[in-house]
Amino acid sequence: MELQGTIAVAGIDHKCDVTKSRPRRNQRREARIDQEIVVGAYTSEERAMGWYYYLEGKLRFPFTATCIKRRATSPFKIGESLSITGLAPEDDCLSEIVVLTEWHGRTLGVPLAQLRPRNVNAATKNGIEDWHYWVAMGYQY
Repeated sequence: MELQGTIAVAGIDHKCDVTKSRPRRNQRREARIDQEIVVGAYTSEERAMGWYYYLEGKLRFPFTATCIKRRATSPFKIGESLSITGLAPEDDCLSEIVVLTEWHGRTLGVPLAQLRPRNVNAATKNGIEDWHYWVAMGYQY
């Protein structure tokens, strides 16, 4: 049986899967999410765009990342190294944050939650950690 619950962030209830183990609540990160990322966002599209523009301002490309999670929709294996070249277009990030990589001569979108950055600046590291925290807490747009 799969349990669902809601979590209030920025005064908005977010659906979450309560069957998965979540990290400990990080008050500083929660405040940053509330006050910088989803502040004033009342709809899922507004929250998605809040995340998009927050990460657009934080992430510095290109950077190298390692695949940390297998996904049925992704061809990458755990431990595989990728060069991340940018954020996917806004419309491709309405359900989750997607970044771009070159794969077999084509540009391919990869969920940011599937990746761990390597040797990046502090802003890029913090932005990605914020997104990983949001996902790990079970929050959704």
